[in-house]
Amino acid sequence: MSYIPEKRRSDGLAKHGTRALASAVLIGSVTAVMWVLELFDHASDGWFDRFGIQPRDVNDLPDIFTAPFMHGGLGHLMANTVPFVVLGFIAAARGIAKFLVMSLIVIVVGGLGVWFTSSANTLGSSILIFGFFGYLVGRGIFERRLVDIAIAVAVVAVYGTMLFGVIPGDAGISWQGHLFGLIGGVLGAWILRRATTGRDSAGASSA
Repeated sequence: MSYIPEKRRSDGLAKHGTRALASAVLIGSVTAVMWVLELFDHASDGWFDRFGIQPRDVNDLPDIFTAPFMHGGLGHLMANTVPFVVLGFIAAARGIAKFLVMSLIVIVVGGLGVWFTSSANTLGSSILIFGFFGYLVGRGIFERRLVDIAIAVAVVAVYGTMLFGVIPGDAGISWQGHLFGLIGGVLGAWILRRATTGRDSAGASSA
């Protein structure tokens, strides 16, 4: 009598396990690429730094897609690695496809925000890190599912002090990248939630 529920439970666990593994591979691969790039950058005396975002330089606009994966030194990358891996894994585990779309939104919104408002060459995965943070908190607000609310609360409890990074301060730290990355993450959570709701509603109406 309990065969079907048990099978569904087993299938659900397998699905979550597969998603977690895919998320770990994805985030681990991106992290490895960033380290390889930074090691080459270190060996070449900062050659890759040219792929940062040069503010208000039209010819440099394509670099909004490369800047989040470059860093201003090994210390910069080391400081970003743990939050990138932790927040990136959790965000990806909530759905790989949505994670990829959200990351693109963060890169575009964060990159354009920096391009318009910054005054210096900007690079670093902080744009994505703040985007992941905003996305996870945004899911808790917009989805209103218990698991997403719990994740949002946990993320704020552990990484909430990151929000001080959106306040202008140290000239060597891009508060613009932090602020617009955060905005991009929240926007991504809202757009993806609304799109899902719209499809669900359309499906219910047509039935």
